Amino acid sequence: MDNILSILIFFPVIAAVFILIFGKNGKFAMWSAFIASVIEFILTVPLMTNFDKMNGNMQFVERYYWIRALNVDYYLGVDGISILMVFLTTLLTAIAILGSFTYIQKRQKEFYVSMLVLEAAMVGVFCALDFFLFYIFWEAMLIPMYLIIGVWGGQRRVYAAVKFFLYTLAGSVFMMLAIIALYFKYGSVTGNYTFDILKMSEMGAQFPVGFQTIVFLAFFFGFAIKVPMFPFHTWLPDAHVEAPTAGSVILAGVLLKMGTYGFLRFCLPITPIASINFVPLIAILSVIAIIYGGLVAMVQEDVKKLVAYSSVSHMGFVTLGIYAFNQSGIEGGILQMFNHGIITGALFLLIGLIYERTHTRLIADYGGIAAKVPVYATVFLIFTMASVALPSMGGFIGEFLVLVGAFKAFPTYAAIASTGVIVSAVYMLWMYQKVFFQTVNPNLHHLEDMNVREVFYIFPLIIIVFWTGMYPETFTSYMHESVKQLVEQLNAVSVAMK
Repeated sequence: MDNILSILIFFPVIAAVFILIFGKNGKFAMWSAFIASVIEFILTVPLMTNFDKMNGNMQFVERYYWIRALNVDYYLGVDGISILMVFLTTLLTAIAILGSFTYIQKRQKEFYVSMLVLEAAMVGVFCALDFFLFYIFWEAMLIPMYLIIGVWGGQRRVYAAVKFFLYTLAGSVFMMLAIIALYFKYGSVTGNYTFDILKMSEMGAQFPVGFQTIVFLAFFFGFAIKVPMFPFHTWLPDAHVEAPTAGSVILAGVLLKMGTYGFLRFCLPITPIASINFVPLIAILSVIAIIYGGLVAMVQEDVKKLVAYSSVSHMGFVTLGIYAFNQSGIEGGILQMFNHGIITGALFLLIGLIYERTHTRLIADYGGIAAKVPVYATVFLIFTMASVALPSMGGFIGEFLVLVGAFKAFPTYAAIASTGVIVSAVYMLWMYQKVFFQTVNPNLHHLEDMNVREVFYIFPLIIIVFWTGMYPETFTSYMHESVKQLVEQLNAVSVAMK
């Protein structure tokens, strides 16, 4: 277990190199990538089982000197906030690769290599405890995702890929400036120049308020684009619609969580005073995202674009919970990050599945297909209900905790945000009715139901949705102590400000 995090980061890279060298045909690359991703997921099991839930500090820590001249270390660790994201990343990558077996028909070797490299970078982002290392992993994600959208996407794939790349890169520039500023400021105060994230977090409240404000805003732009928060969300629908199924699953399931993870890991502990000062702004933007995302989703004709805009709405709940600055809100936000990855990832898998059969994503082109594909209709209904936060499903627990925390912190914003639950029910149930219970399209009379492979990769997600809804303590128990420490730190700063 001493090097488990390094193994999780570099094993997919080794598998990708193996496929590049020995992958003589697409079938070999496909199965090799899937087996590697399953092994990667299995490796997270001892990570989860050996994690000490009563310890809110970093665990499985690895630290080695790297660039001595700049005091850059190869520094890894996970706590209760990041461990669920590592689990989510490895699970969804394995499922996304299995879901791509029939979808990807060209340049298969390159596609599966890109997926594995992307997985390595994503795991690295959630494990890095050195800013320099974190930034390398953060930027490394851009390249494989750009290729996945730009090479294997839809008709407007190049436009969507470039738009995604430019938006994310613009945010990364602001983040890099914030990291450099912290490096020099911490060094000038302590005499020890370092990129150590934990040391900067410990000193966060001691940074001058003006400096905190500048650093917070720089981080905010980087992370808000990634979430994406209103009004930085315009790249998301294009990227989702044009991306292949696996790209949409990873984009919605994991990449969006990196923005909210950044708020939790950097903005709150390192710039706590600025974070408290900007709570009204974040709360307003979160509420706008919840309502606006839902209303725009309601008028979409493309089922994939509808689910993409629903992500804007659901991620608004996450940011609202995080900036409630209390145990319920932050835990609800983290749980909702996990739930959204599972639920929306599953919805994109299901949309990709039916697109392979019909070659259309327009809601008007379906109609009444429940009679033709009853298993598919049942599975889609499960995740539709999970998306609208039906009790006994994971989405309900996450949104409930977020709203509890939000009502404690800012009741007015919470009351407005709660109407987003009704809006989400309207557009998701309207979409389900149009697709499954209208007059069937004559061109779809020979539609085939889900096969064994498709049931196999969607079944684990069904289990997790109900497991999270019935017994959320399985997942929230990991985050209790880490969130408690963060809330105590924020409360101490808040009291000092008064």
